[in-house]
Amino acid sequence: MRNKTKKIMVGDVPVGGGSPISVQSMTNTETKDVVNTVNQIKKLEKAGCDIIRAAITDLEDAEAIKHIKKQITIPFIADIQYDYRLAIAAVEKGADCLRLNPGNIGSKARVQEVVNICKDRQIPIRIGVNSGSIKKEYLEKYKGVNENSMVYSALEHVKILEDLNFEDIKISLKASNVPLTIKTYEKMSEKVDYPLHLGVTEAGPIWRGTVKSAVGIGTLLSMGIGDTIRISLTGDPVEEIRVGREILRSLNLLNEGVEVISCPTCGRTKIDLIDLVERAEKRLEGIKKPLKVAIMGCPVNGPGEAREADIGIAGGKGEGLIFKKGKVVKKVKEEFLIDELLKEIKSL
Repeated sequence: MRNKTKKIMVGDVPVGGGSPISVQSMTNTETKDVVNTVNQIKKLEKAGCDIIRAAITDLEDAEAIKHIKKQITIPFIADIQYDYRLAIAAVEKGADCLRLNPGNIGSKARVQEVVNICKDRQIPIRIGVNSGSIKKEYLEKYKGVNENSMVYSALEHVKILEDLNFEDIKISLKASNVPLTIKTYEKMSEKVDYPLHLGVTEAGPIWRGTVKSAVGIGTLLSMGIGDTIRISLTGDPVEEIRVGREILRSLNLLNEGVEVISCPTCGRTKIDLIDLVERAEKRLEGIKKPLKVAIMGCPVNGPGEAREADIGIAGGKGEGLIFKKGKVVKKVKEEFLIDELLKEIKSL
């Protein structure tokens, strides 16, 4: 059962309050380069991205938001570091949310200016504390980087906003260390009912980062903690969306698209299963309908697994059986298996 949190709106996407868990990413283009930024966001939209974030480093970046927003369909978060004027400009130009730590932008009067425009336009603020951005006083008080220093550092930022009667907040507490990430989010979830944005920061290259993110985020989600997620990978941001959606699908938190189940192969496999699965994944990628597709290497486990799936293949020597709801539909030569599988899926 998921923890009960407050619901906020990031554009037209609800976050928290039992809403579907959204998958986010961040552009790696210069935001002021509108053409490349929009092209990247469109690729992310196609992959299933629900919310996009971009760095706002100067007024040119902020100005670009209004041009970007006209060409995309998902909400846009402006990531601000230190400069309250950029936060105000980003909201004025159409940002749907700010990623900003109020304690880092100067005086109370400056924070009040940001809060005023966010209140006026109903724009939420995400507070984000990473293990590398904890205030010195908390590192000293709690003896280093740990769940206590991270949580209480974040709560200081939260209090600044609460004291200004602003509670349209979500919180992230990311570390590159997986156990620390889990402990920190678990502790914060006991203290507040604001929605939590999950992530393992600086998770690394695609393979290693996928494993770390799946363990960290998957563990928290299985505990009922988390309302929106971002996978932080060094690589194409589209991979972040693919990984994020697969984590949700594996926990039955996403009922959309194709889940491919396939065997690891063994000496009984007489068909080129690895190539078959790789080609199938590419061909099935754009399908939104929730389906479980089994692609098995031999008749030993194949029919049983296919019986649990909506449709499946059980391989033989140079051929395969296509099953639909556990019943054999046809026998097909190996080279035509994917084409025939797609035809059968379209008829479901």
